[in-house]
Parts: sequence; structure tokens; C-alpha cells
Amino acid sequence: MVRIIVSVCLCCALSHLPAVFAHDSVPDVWTCPEAVQFALMNNPDAQIALKRIAASAAAIQEANSAFYPQLGVQAGYSRTNNPMYSFGNILNQGVFTNSIDFNDPGETDDLQFMLQLTYRIYNGGRSRAGVAAANAQEKAAMLQEEAVKRSLGFAVVKSFFNIVQARENVSARQAAVQAIEASIRVASARFEEGDMLKQELLNLQVQQSLAGEDLIQAQHGFALSQQGFLNVLGVTGEQVNIDLANTPLQPVPSQPDFKDRSEIKAMAFLIQAKQAQIRQAKSGYYPTADAFGSYQVDKGFEMGDGSGDSWMAGVRVNMTLFDGKQTDARVQQANIALDQAKKELRKIELAYGLEIRQAVLNLDQTDKRCRVTQKMVTSAKESARLFRERFKAGLVLSSELIDTENRLTEAQVRHAMANAEHRVAVANLRRACGLLQYAEK
Repeated sequence: MVRIIVSVCLCCALSHLPAVFAHDSVPDVWTCPEAVQFALMNNPDAQIALKRIAASAAAIQEANSAFYPQLGVQAGYSRTNNPMYSFGNILNQGVFTNSIDFNDPGETDDLQFMLQLTYRIYNGGRSRAGVAAANAQEKAAMLQEEAVKRSLGFAVVKSFFNIVQARENVSARQAAVQAIEASIRVASARFEEGDMLKQELLNLQVQQSLAGEDLIQAQHGFALSQQGFLNVLGVTGEQVNIDLANTPLQPVPSQPDFKDRSEIKAMAFLIQAKQAQIRQAKSGYYPTADAFGSYQVDKGFEMGDGSGDSWMAGVRVNMTLFDGKQTDARVQQANIALDQAKKELRKIELAYGLEIRQAVLNLDQTDKRCRVTQKMVTSAKESARLFRERFKAGLVLSSELIDTENRLTEAQVRHAMANAEHRVAVANLRRACGLLQYAEK
């Protein structure tokens, strides 16, 4: 009982922490680990998971109540001229005289108070099976809360690096705009000197407009990525400042495996709960036994100032001989539910195995892309530098320069995307293995 009370109190206390943390401790600059910890306290999914644990603890308390006696009190007032009830009132109130006609004792009243105590001695193991099922469901709820943490941690990491990628895209687009503006200044000077056709200058101005449009789209994507990040954290706002330099690299699991995933362990406990529910259903085949006792006080006013008290105690055994096959149906339903749970476990094991394989392949792909795109950026930068020099000297056309600038921008965007996706791939593999993204503080 102490463990149940502590569990409920802890869950209630934790459910009140997010409001305080969300309003008083929102960082001005986010590192990824800080964002993960913040989301675990403030995101509604994490709070809902805590409520599920509290509900499971309450279910255990409800199941344990079957092992305690039931105490109740009754009170009532009645009048009657029914011979049987009137004669009973007379006896209970101690006002019987030899002059009373048994067939017509007259009208009587009764003010009655009764205290009743009942205790179920045996119910075919139903109560114990109920406690076992509730305990298993509580453990499953705790593990499901851990699964929510891991999924939420991955969502935060992904949204964090979406911002990084979007920010790098904006930087690349801004650099492209600045480069084309510098080329336009060179082209304008050459045009004024009569060293360039107007068509060449117009080509560059069209490219400037296209680059400006790409920049607007990149800035829009950056703003959306920030809003997605804030949504995962469970807060609202307009701007997000992130600190990539102080965000540590996450270790890659050396032996990827899904066996430690909380969802697998939770499903195992849910299967235990289903097995206990079968035992609950089978209890309908067995008798029930109850101990009972009562103390009764009667007071009458019609037959004089009569009053009396009495008590009764005993044991009662009930056995259902035929229930229309209701118990058979309940047992069959419980067995089907157990079989479904086992098949569900097998299904998620296959799904998680596929997730592991996909995550490993994706990580390998992003690692290779990072190396290739780094070389691509280095080559594109040098090529762009050479073409800009040659353009100043009038040795290349504007169309050739535009192609070179576009290749540089594309290389930078690809490299930024590859780097961000690599970090997300590491986080996804950790999630698939059932690992936390960062150690909890």
C-alpha cells in the first residue's frame, strides 16, 4: 500500500512540474540536450504518459480493495399494518404482550439503524488475479512512458537539426545572392565601358531575381522549422536560437538491437496481464464464500416507547450451477485477447527488426554523403572563384558564371542537408535500439 501511495503522489507531483519549468526556465539559447530534457517535462505526450502511470497505480489500489472488509450503515423509518411485518416490529422493539392478536397485531412503525460488515473469504482466485493484472498493467504503463521519452527525444533531435539544415540553406542562398550582386556590379561596369552586351547583364539580373526567390523560400522554411521545434518542446514563440557548437555528438550503438526497447518489455507485461485476466474469467467456475455480521437497533412510537437491538453473524457460500455459459464466453474472450497480444508482440518484433536494419543502412548512406558533398563543396568553391576572376577579365559568358554559382549553391545545400541528416540518422538508430538520446541529468 505504501508503494501505491508513493507512486500516485510522485506522478501527481511530476504532473505539476512542467508548468513551473515552462514559464521560469526557458533558455534563450538551446543546445540539443537541453531541448530534449525540456521536452520531456513540457511536451503533452510526456504529461499524458505520467497520467497513465497514475491511473495504473489507482487501478492497483482498486484491485487491492477486494482483500479488505466492507463496512456499511443503513437507516430508515417505516409504517405498516401487514401482520407479518407488524408482528416483527413488535418483537424487535420488545413490546409484545399476550393481548396482541397474531392475525391482526395492528399498525406499527419502526425507526431502524443497522451496521453491516461483510468480508469475502473466497472467490475462486478472482481478486488475486485482478491484483496481478493491475500490477502488470502498471509496469507496462511505466515502460510505455519510457518509450514516449525515447520517441520524444528523437523528435526533438530531428527538429533541432531541421533548424540547423534550414539555417545553412538560408546562408547558402544569401551567399548566392551576394555573389550574383557582385557579378552584376562587375557586369554593369563592363557594360558602361562597352565591353559587354546588354543581354549578358540582363541574364545576371534575371538570375538575381531567381536567387532572391530561393532565399525567400529558404527563410520561410527556416521559420517553419523553428515553429516545429517549439511545438515539440510544448511552448510557443517566434524565434529560436540554437547552439550547435555545444551540442555533443551522440555515440553510435556498437551492436544495434531492439531487445531493450521499452515497447517490447511493456508488451511482455501486457501479456502477463492478459494471462491474469484469464484466471479472473475462470473464477466464475468456482463458488464464493462470504463472512458477514450486523448490529441492528429498532425504535417504535406507535406501540408505546418500545426499543430493542439485535445482532447476526455467519458465513454464506454461493455456487452458480448454470449461468447460460456466461463464464465460458468470458474465458474464451480472455484467451482470444491473450492470443492477440502474443501476435502483436511478434508483429512489433518484426517491425522493430526492420527499423534497425533501415536505420543502420540510412546511417551508412548519410556518412558517405557527408564525405562526398564535402569534396563537392571544396571543388565548387574553387571553380566559382576561378570563373569570377575570368568573368572580370571578360573571358567567360554570364551564363557560364550563373551555372557555376548555381553548382556552388547546390553543393552547399546538399552538404548541409547531408550533415543534418547524418545527425538525425544517429538519433534514429539510438531510438530504434531503445536508447535515450542524451543521458538524463
